[in-house]
Amino acid sequence: MIVLQADQIEQIQREGVAAYPNECCGAMLGRDVTEDGATRRMVQRLEPLANAFAAEEKYHRFSLDPRQLMQLEKRAADAGLAVLGFYHSHPDHPAKPSEYDRQHAWPYYSYIIVAIAGGKPADMTSWKLDEQTETFRPEEILGPSEREQS
Repeated sequence: MIVLQADQIEQIQREGVAAYPNECCGAMLGRDVTEDGATRRMVQRLEPLANAFAAEEKYHRFSLDPRQLMQLEKRAADAGLAVLGFYHSHPDHPAKPSEYDRQHAWPYYSYIIVAIAGGKPADMTSWKLDEQTETFRPEEILGPSEREQS
């Protein structure tokens, strides 16, 4: 599961709304923490990134600039953190990975998708690519209220 603070959930939603009708994108930095045999991805920082896709395609695609990604990896390592994954928005589409998302995903990373319906945040989901089957499997998002109960 991946753990987000309330302000991080709100930030992803705000970025999705601000980019609408295009896709926003960014990275999640933090650590994997294992307690009692269960591993949780603890997101400590979000890093908004520029959508490097061609302007006429940004409404349904996002791409990361490789140089920007290398700089991000260095900043994360310097802070003692890891890049845990990426988030992006789906304007006027469900918060489910597209075939394009699957083809461009890497194992290990978490992929959060926020659906932006008519310029307003709707559903938010997280996914991980299964290396064996090359398909996405859902990943639970644990927010502040769920953490208090567990």
